[in-house]
Amino acid sequence: MARKKKRTFKIPAPVRAKNRNEVPGTVTYTGKKESMVTKVEIIDYSRDHYKRIDSENIEDAFSFESSKHITWININGLNNTSEIERLGEYYNLHPLIQEDIVTTNQRPKMDEYEDYLFIVFKMLHYNDDGEFINEHVSMVVGKDYVTTFQEADGDVFDGLRDRLENAKGRVRSAGADYLMFALLDAVVDNYFSVIETLSTKIEFIEDQLFDDKVEDDITQDIQILKKEILRIRRAVVPLREVINRLEKTDTELIEPRTQNYIRDLYDHIIQVSESVDIYREMIWGLMDMYMTTISNKMNEVMKVLTIMASIFIPLTFMAGIYGMNFEYIPELQIKYGYFYLWGAMILVFFGLLYYFKRKKWL
Repeated sequence: MARKKKRTFKIPAPVRAKNRNEVPGTVTYTGKKESMVTKVEIIDYSRDHYKRIDSENIEDAFSFESSKHITWININGLNNTSEIERLGEYYNLHPLIQEDIVTTNQRPKMDEYEDYLFIVFKMLHYNDDGEFINEHVSMVVGKDYVTTFQEADGDVFDGLRDRLENAKGRVRSAGADYLMFALLDAVVDNYFSVIETLSTKIEFIEDQLFDDKVEDDITQDIQILKKEILRIRRAVVPLREVINRLEKTDTELIEPRTQNYIRDLYDHIIQVSESVDIYREMIWGLMDMYMTTISNKMNEVMKVLTIMASIFIPLTFMAGIYGMNFEYIPELQIKYGYFYLWGAMILVFFGLLYYFKRKKWL
């Protein structure tokens, strides 16, 4: 007897992570964008001064260490870890910070050091093709500088760049702590856009579920929404904790007047978090709604089949009696017996239809 072949399951490859044998503080990039060229964007500004430099040389940022203005250094591309290490060594960043900068699966958090703050968060958005993008972003906030590290080109800070260039708002007259707030505020404001897009997707699927022509692949759309809402929640909930810590911290790097803006930012992230929880419940209910819709349609089909069977069962019974092969059946000798049988069957047919109609089963 041949042995039954054991069934095996193919498990997808895990997300690339740091080697467990590596020493803590080892700078190992864990993302997927390997061909990214490190780009450096430097904006040096004050109330009456503005200067912007775009470069691919990390050393161009070193000359702004002694600047008397506020400096925003934005670095795109984390796969070139040697460049990140050079910058970290020059600005005396802790090795664990350098490690977290390139660890793209790092949970949003905030670490306080003597001379600077280190913040990790996720930048969420949908690209032009409707694909959900979850980008790892790190931020180092000092007394007169802010350094941000992005995994790829493209972000949600264009509005802030425009305000800096054209001296709109109070960002040019404030310190690095307000720039930190403005960056986080841009990220949180974009969360609202992501939530709005998610809401539109949910409403679209709900409309499809109540349509008579429900496509079979709608379950795949629901599963995609489940994954997206979980990724959004993993980004929003920890960031809420980070902003809460920023609101309550007593570091000298954040001025008291900026705390009011951070408090307002915390209210916004709470609103986003509550919306995420609501839409999460709605998405989990979409599959139940789909199964209920399919079940209702199946019940309608079974109802029709049951009614048809109920009508033809007595007719089949009558036809079966007079189809038996007995020699002596009294009605067989009647001249118009065949037509009488048809008349009885038709009366039974319409009688049952009338009965089902009165019961509102039809």
